[in-house]
Amino acid sequence: MQYEDLKDEELILRLRDGESAITDFIMNKYKNLVRSKAKAMYILGADNEDLIQEGMIGLFKALRDYDSGRDASFYTFADLCIARQMYTAVQASRRQKHAPLNSYVSLYSNIAERDNSNMEEATLLNALASQVELNPEELLIDRENVSALEQMIERELSVFEKEVLDLYMTGMSYTQIAKVLGKDEKSTDNALQRLKGKLKKAFQLKK
Repeated sequence: MQYEDLKDEELILRLRDGESAITDFIMNKYKNLVRSKAKAMYILGADNEDLIQEGMIGLFKALRDYDSGRDASFYTFADLCIARQMYTAVQASRRQKHAPLNSYVSLYSNIAERDNSNMEEATLLNALASQVELNPEELLIDRENVSALEQMIERELSVFEKEVLDLYMTGMSYTQIAKVLGKDEKSTDNALQRLKGKLKKAFQLKK
């Protein structure tokens, strides 16, 4: 039986009617989505292979739990489940290491951003600054002041704001972040605006 021409929602109905081969088909179909999410989450300091494994678990849960009468498209639901599973794994890893938000990797540590055939080096500091929408002149922070900036993030941001910052740095919108964290969009957007204000002020103070 060829499954390529069938919609995901129809495939899931047939899976639940007993066509078990559909599980492997959908898991293979969405493996690139899992890899893409792992690349985005890599900035948080997690191991890429571990993230892919967690993402496949999230995909399987999406396949198991999807309800066409309750949820949006299967793609949207799978995207959410994969992101939740990965971020939960990142948080669990930090708890095991007893690590605060920003001590998992220094703001000056290199982050490998893989793009097929090439690899670009970046720093968490630059990624953070770009998300806060700072000018290049505002990035002139010496390494001694970076430590103070890290401490400020840990001290001034609430737990919720730190979680929002985590996911915002992976490229998620506040709408996506709200879904991953199980929060409403308004409170998530408010937290995002608060933390961006705090961070921009901190960057400017370190100039």
